[in-house]
Amino acid sequence: MFSDLIRGVRSHGSLFGSTTLSPPWNLHFVDGAPLTLCAVLTGAGWIVPEDGPPEPLRAGESVIVRGPATFSFVDKIGTSAAPLACGEHCATPEQGGTRHRLGWVDDPGGETTLIVGAYPVRGEIGRPLLDALPAVLRVDAGGAGDPVLEHLAAEAAVDAPGQQVVLDRLLDWMLVCSLREWFDRPGGEPPAWWAAQRDPVVGDALRLLHTEPAAPWTVGSLAARAGVSRSTLAKRFADLVGEPPLTYLTRWRMTLAADLLTGEESATISDIARTVGYSDAFGFSAAFKRVRGVNPSEFRRGALQRS
Repeated sequence: MFSDLIRGVRSHGSLFGSTTLSPPWNLHFVDGAPLTLCAVLTGAGWIVPEDGPPEPLRAGESVIVRGPATFSFVDKIGTSAAPLACGEHCATPEQGGTRHRLGWVDDPGGETTLIVGAYPVRGEIGRPLLDALPAVLRVDAGGAGDPVLEHLAAEAAVDAPGQQVVLDRLLDWMLVCSLREWFDRPGGEPPAWWAAQRDPVVGDALRLLHTEPAAPWTVGSLAARAGVSRSTLAKRFADLVGEPPLTYLTRWRMTLAADLLTGEESATISDIARTVGYSDAFGFSAAFKRVRGVNPSEFRRGALQRS
């Protein structure tokens, strides 16, 4: 399940920047990207969210900031530096990624080096992941992300063919490492689906529902595939996920359908209904309205008007 959710949050052609700074500095990230990863390679500074307490950020540490609120990276609280707006005009991936940081200040003798990657969220699939995150998520040094940071630093220091592709994949890797560590931290409260996917019974059921969402599932057929009784699956699934298996399946199907409605404009409602497991458009439309509050056609029109 996590793999499906993270596919909706990928750094394909994302905003990426690396900069070396000497105090005072005040970088104000104004785009309000759905997720922004900030990591310090050397030195230290402070992440100051628009709404929330400042977070110190030291060498080897990273934070993930959830949008759409803006945030700043400063040398110290109450810095004397004037804010420098950073966003889509501070890095231009189509021009070659890190070599084009319009507006960023590089100081070869600076003591603090910051790497920033902004993640777009495409469609509805990544929303449950975003909903599970706080405004600012901190990951300390010394974890699985340390080797990835080393690779990021090395790649950011060169101007080579295919650089943006490499940076995109490294940023994805870093994001996965950071989220894993945060969800698994001692005393943490991860979302129900995080623990559920590791359960030998419920995890298998979730994988089946995500792999074959259009299959004509019943609780009995799902239990048989998972190798347990119907009652065992129903209870364990509800206990760990917080809802019955078929209710979860309906929500997942509607999430997939929402992306198809906005991403496949030529697909008819009947086409999408069959893709997500409904034999007719009427049954699909009724389920979609029950889950989403509007019928598929209204959802599509609204999404196209907003884009």
